[in-house]
Amino acid sequence: MNLHHLRVFLAVAEAGGISAGAARLHISQPAVTREIRELEASVGLALFDRQPRGVRLTEGGQRLLQHAQRLFALERAAERELRAFAGLDDGELRLGASATLGAYVLPPWVERFHARHPAVLIELQVSNTRAVTEQLDDGRISLGFVEGPFRQADYAHHRLARDTLLPVVGPGHPLAGRSNLLAADLATHSLYLREPGSGTRACIEQAYATLGLEVQARMSVGSSEALKRLVAGGQGIAWLSEHAVDAELAQGRLLRLDLRDLVIERDLHVLWRAADSLSPAPAAFLQDLLDAPGNIKTF
Repeated sequence: MNLHHLRVFLAVAEAGGISAGAARLHISQPAVTREIRELEASVGLALFDRQPRGVRLTEGGQRLLQHAQRLFALERAAERELRAFAGLDDGELRLGASATLGAYVLPPWVERFHARHPAVLIELQVSNTRAVTEQLDDGRISLGFVEGPFRQADYAHHRLARDTLLPVVGPGHPLAGRSNLLAADLATHSLYLREPGSGTRACIEQAYATLGLEVQARMSVGSSEALKRLVAGGQGIAWLSEHAVDAELAQGRLLRLDLRDLVIERDLHVLWRAADSLSPAPAAFLQDLLDAPGNIKTF
């Protein structure tokens, strides 16, 4: 069944006549008559009885009218939904982030986006770099935020900021307060690290390797917050993002070790699948980040 024929049929049925239907559609009366005849021929039924003044639906026409009304109501609903989706009055924003970005950097941006687009459903999953790339690969998220190495050829990506990992200890640690330390001086002390698969751990392992040192973790912890608590009250050393320890350093609950031969920096990236078109909500969120002066360094 030709949908154009069906649209003409609906206009005539609702308007009550060929001329009125033609006026509603802004086409000629002969064109409407032709369309109705072609539709009747295709279904093998007369759909209208011609009257001296207008037309009247046959029983077959009445049945077709119900279907036509439902069909074009669905069309209008689809148009409304897509307009709302494009205008961010609807839609979903599914983000995945490794720990530092998810806990300390992205929340202000997510809150600001939500304030502007309250109808958009936002989901932020915080894990580690490996998990974020897997979520992107599986289509579970639209944008991924990572702080560790990733397969750059596999994703569209943009560097958002530069982050520094700081070696921190509690106030009671034997190395607290000492200056001009070497990375080798840390080897005899317990090193607490994030879990394998985290971007933070991968960056630390790479940096140690450049000095010919091997990372020997005495404890692996899947949370930066837990690492801070463990180090603050114990004898371990942890490398944590400057974003994660600002408050503790200012309050003296953690102390930064003075290392003169090792600085660990890493890039913070946003990733998305290059082969896919971003939906309006993630596209708008990404544009917010790219338009910001200095990108996420503004927070």
